[in-house]
Amino acid sequence: MCLAIPGRIVNVEGEGLARSGKVDFAGVVKTVNLACVPEAGPGQYVIVHAGFAISMIDEAEAMSVFQYLREIEEAGTGPA
Repeated sequence: MCLAIPGRIVNVEGEGLARSGKVDFAGVVKTVNLACVPEAGPGQYVIVHAGFAISMIDEAEAMSVFQYLREIEEAGTGPA
């Protein structure tokens, strides 16, 4: 099973295959490769899997996913 998480781009550096940036995952900031989403910029949301942003997502959808993850955490259960 693969899991991809939304995050908000904080900054962008580099070009082409070396394009990367800091991405905020609800307070946890990680460096992510942004080569697959060349149109994405600071303030926008991306879906990240294994350190690579694989697509863009709008803010409303990202907030919906964050809410779902909070509900899972509060219930004390996780995906099987």
